[in-house]
Order: sequence, then C-alpha cells, then structure tokens
Amino acid sequence: MVLQAMDLLEQQLPVGEEPLVLSGDVVTGLIIVDVVNGFCTVGAGQMAPSEPNEQIAEMVDEVAKLARAFCEKKWPVFAFLDSHHPDIPEHPYPPHCIIGTDEAELVPELKWLEKDPSVTLRRKDCINGFIGCMEKDGSNVFVDWVKNYQIKSVLVVGICTDICVLDFVCSALSARNRGILPPLENVIVYSRGCATYDLPVHVAQASEDLIAHPQDVTHHVGLYIARGRGAKVASEIIFD
Repeated sequence: MVLQAMDLLEQQLPVGEEPLVLSGDVVTGLIIVDVVNGFCTVGAGQMAPSEPNEQIAEMVDEVAKLARAFCEKKWPVFAFLDSHHPDIPEHPYPPHCIIGTDEAELVPELKWLEKDPSVTLRRKDCINGFIGCMEKDGSNVFVDWVKNYQIKSVLVVGICTDICVLDFVCSALSARNRGILPPLENVIVYSRGCATYDLPVHVAQASEDLIAHPQDVTHHVGLYIARGRGAKVASEIIFD
C-alpha cells in the first residue's frame, strides 16, 4: 500500500530530478544544513532516530563525500548547526540540540569540518537558516558569504528535507529574486544528500500531541515544493 501511494505521489507530483555536473568554471558553494547528532545519530536525543535509518544514513554518507570533495578543491562550504538555548523552546518541537550538548555538534563523519579553512560554520537557533544568519546590525552572514566568494550556485544538502532545508531554500530563492544575493543564480537541492525524520501515521494516532510525518512522503513533498519555488533538484553529483 505504501509503495502504491508513493508511486501515485511521484506520478502526480513529479520532481524532475537531473544529474548535476560541477566544474570550476562556475563558483559553487556547498550548504550543509543541520547534519548534527541531535538529528542524525541514533539515540542522540528526542529528535534523533531511535534506530538505524537508511535514508538518514545515506544522507550523512553523501554529505561527507561532497564535503570532502569540496574542501579538497578548496571550494567554499557553509555548514549550519542547529543550536538552541534551553530557556527558549522551538514550538512545536520538543527540546533538542541544546547549546553545549553533543546533540548540537556535527556528526562524527563531519567533525573534521571545524578545522578546515574552506568551511564557514554557523550555529542557528531557528528552523530557517537564512533568518538564523541575521546579525543585530542588520547584516546577514550568508549573504556576505555569497558576495565574498562571488558564488553563482549553491548546492544544498542536509536535514530535514521538508523543514530546515526547504525553509532555507525558499528564503534563498526569494532573496535572489529580490536582488539581495548577487551574484547568486542557482539554488540546487541534492535529493540523496537530504533526509527527513519518520513518524508513521499509526504512531502519531496514538498521541494527541503528534502529527504524522511519513518519511518517504514528506521527503518527496519537500523536494517537490523546492522545485516549485524555483530550485533545481539533482539526482546525482558529477565532478568534471
């Protein structure tokens, strides 16, 4: 039944993924969204998977390979780390990724990014990384990063496809359309480099506080909405 539903969803809401070829001819930056223990490491917290999850494991593996390739080429990388103050909840989600805890740290496969000169790290305390880059003086760390490196394309990966990844993508596209992000032209989402969490319908129905979040469906819908907003969706990444 689930497979039939996914087949129907993919027919009615096609994403239109295509391979992406990257070369040094176009300055491309890698955006890593929240690949931290609190979302990706089994048993690491209330928002982490309670058991091994194939989609999340594949995402971490793909992000690690991309990050290594970008850094070896000395291409710019921008990594968000979800980090929250214990006294400022983020409704409707339970406490997670509290600043100073292991939940708010990069997964072991990406911990090396902290020491790489090609990488800019940004801790954020909200879903939308673009908003999380706002400074008190009105400047925006992400906007400055794009301008400083003269980035024309950003490749976005991370978690969750339909939440933090999607919010950032939509904001970046809106900013680009408004002329706030020169010289950015393309926002690209890598489908296998993204993942989301799984909360099946039957589990959600057992609690009044939970909303169903079937993983494959919400992952697909997140990609579809991103494409509808103007992003490109890549099925694989090829380095030329």
